[in-house]
Amino acid sequence: MGTNPHILLYTQPGCISCDLMRIYLEARELTWEERDITTNAEARRIMTEDLDSDQTPTVVILGGESPEVVVGFDPARLDQLLDPAPSSDAVPES
Repeated sequence: MGTNPHILLYTQPGCISCDLMRIYLEARELTWEERDITTNAEARRIMTEDLDSDQTPTVVILGGESPEVVVGFDPARLDQLLDPAPSSDAVPES
């Protein structure tokens, strides 16, 4: 995915999973752009219509060939997207 993907985080106040997502991203020393869907009508529209999501957090990871969308707090999926497995032709470190 690259060393510094651009991350959009769609959240709302009182969302425990959103808090967990922030902790996860901080622990990985990543930066993100947070969009509160309760105060930003355009962010709410994008999340529900363009991203087809009805829950927070919704994370969009930009920087690859196409945006990756993760709905809900799914650390296993995030790890997979942020730490892609080396390709089969990668040379192992010695």
